[in-house]
Amino acid sequence: MAASLLFIPDISGFTHFVQTTEVEHSQHVIAELLEVLISANTQQLKLAEVEGDALFFFKENNIPSQEKLLAQVESMYTAFYSHLQLLEKHRICPCNACATAPQLQLKIIAHCGELPFLEVQGNKKPFGEAVIEAHRLLKNSVQSDNYVLFSQSLSKHIGMAIDYESRLFHFQKDKDIYDGKTIDYTYSEIDTSKLKLKSFSEGIYVDEKCATQIVFEKQFSVSSDQLIEFITNYKYRHFWAQGAEKIEWNDNEVTRLGSEHTCTVGGKQLNFTVVTKEAQPDEIVYGELTTSPPRVDELYQFLP
Repeated sequence: MAASLLFIPDISGFTHFVQTTEVEHSQHVIAELLEVLISANTQQLKLAEVEGDALFFFKENNIPSQEKLLAQVESMYTAFYSHLQLLEKHRICPCNACATAPQLQLKIIAHCGELPFLEVQGNKKPFGEAVIEAHRLLKNSVQSDNYVLFSQSLSKHIGMAIDYESRLFHFQKDKDIYDGKTIDYTYSEIDTSKLKLKSFSEGIYVDEKCATQIVFEKQFSVSSDQLIEFITNYKYRHFWAQGAEKIEWNDNEVTRLGSEHTCTVGGKQLNFTVVTKEAQPDEIVYGELTTSPPRVDELYQFLP
């Protein structure tokens, strides 16, 4: 049996993040990041399982070259930190989950070995010694939460030097003992400043050049954080958007600058995009832009 690749990207800081932040928004953030990592799969790796904060990929009877493996690692780090940057720049939600999401980090464990499979009700899952070893390597002696680790067996298979260095990678050797067995590995911390992060469209910041046309004032007996969540979480929109027959949005992301949703009113669809404007230090501003109503070029509405 030819050797197979086992590849596990794992979000560092997940447990603390989920335990100390708002549950719903933390779930959305982690789900978005996992989707980003899956989309950054350039080597046609197969996804065996989503393991909470980690993805378990494998490539059966095939191990990409050193060049391709390192490119795969860089692709995932670039995608991950590019998305964290987007979350930070486009954030409108003041909750702790959204505020601390940019502190999350990423580690990647890669291993190889013979890979038998277990089939249960038509589902084919990798199992065996190599799978156990790969997951044990997630608990190691590396003093960082932002690194890539190759087992020694994988490094030997692809012919990578123990002390391999490049612009992004600076590998060094270490080892740990698991159940009496020593597993050698090499690892490299990742300097995120050396990643070429992807650009993204800037959110719309409105420079008000004309006076506000209509103003409504109302006081609510809840905190500003509770109110902004009620307004920006579209699953609550039907409670207060009178006349809205249907509301459509991406339920897998936290609302941020550039987020879009559609309201159907009187059989007609109105498309909205989240925007903002300059706010005072103690002020939260949420705004929406639509160009849908007839005879209106642009209509802005803000909740300061």
